[in-house]
Amino acid sequence: MQCMEIWGGNLDADTGVQAKGLDAWVYSRPYTPGAAPGSGSGQGGRARAGGDIYYLTACATGRITRMLVADVSGHGETVARAARALKELLGEYANFIDQRRFVAAVNTRFGDIGGGDTGLFATAVVATYFSPTDELSVCSAGHPPALRYTARDGAWRALANERPEGGRPSNLPLGVLDDAAYAQTTIRLDEGDAVLFYTDAIMEARAPGGALLGVDGLVGLASSLGVGPGDGFIAAILAGVDRFVRTGEVGAGDGADASAYDDDVTLVLVRRNALKPRPSVALGLVGGWRVAKNVVGSIARGAAPAIPEFSVRALGGAFLPGFNAGKGARPRG
Repeated sequence: MQCMEIWGGNLDADTGVQAKGLDAWVYSRPYTPGAAPGSGSGQGGRARAGGDIYYLTACATGRITRMLVADVSGHGETVARAARALKELLGEYANFIDQRRFVAAVNTRFGDIGGGDTGLFATAVVATYFSPTDELSVCSAGHPPALRYTARDGAWRALANERPEGGRPSNLPLGVLDDAAYAQTTIRLDEGDAVLFYTDAIMEARAPGGALLGVDGLVGLASSLGVGPGDGFIAAILAGVDRFVRTGEVGAGDGADASAYDDDVTLVLVRRNALKPRPSVALGLVGGWRVAKNVVGSIARGAAPAIPEFSVRALGGAFLPGFNAGKGARPRG
């Protein structure tokens, strides 16, 4: 990915993307009832655009990579409007290290995104990777928990969704309550560590007897594959889900693509790599030029510009490494 780029949408996808500090693999298979049947064991149809939305963004200096996976309740033009609005908001907040203002802004505006459809809501997970400190912060809005892989012990675990302090309703799906609070969990990624995000069609896959795969089953499946997270890992997960749907067994499949879903399916796998932007006067000046160029273009288009977060960490960290440490919550692991 290039700096100031926003990549993604709600279309059929099966590809890899590289950013400073992260490799990412995205698989999204839209589903539409009545469409042409897919291949494999299921009877579901598939379409080019669906109700799952995925995005990756990069900031002006390449230090901040943001990921979003959302499962929207609507279909068709409603989801297309949501995808466009989310892209605009992601652009507006692309240069913010702290993602909580972005999540709150999306929640507040989700009723408008629906164009008057008061029943529109979405579960979503938003994650921000800050390359200088290797921190990944994750916010969940009613979404299934992400899975974390630690290279040092080769283990997969579910990542707990934290809850904010205070009595306000928290971590609700987007569009349910305007003033809902959203907590974030921050972890540190070592080289080779990975995180898997997915929509609920994966954990709701059913065995012949009716049992759900669930989060624990997905952790068991990921752990049983015998391959580290990387190129081909998502295909291995899909094959394992296909085996579970056909046989009820959790383990590696035979390579068949899982098609026994009656919903959209999206997985995003991110793995830390060794690439890092180096803070310097040159990086700060180039980043400033990119921001200025974006502001001029946004004004011409009538869109909100991607103004940087006004903090020493966001602004000074582009010039001097010491400013990147910040004073946020201590990351786990």
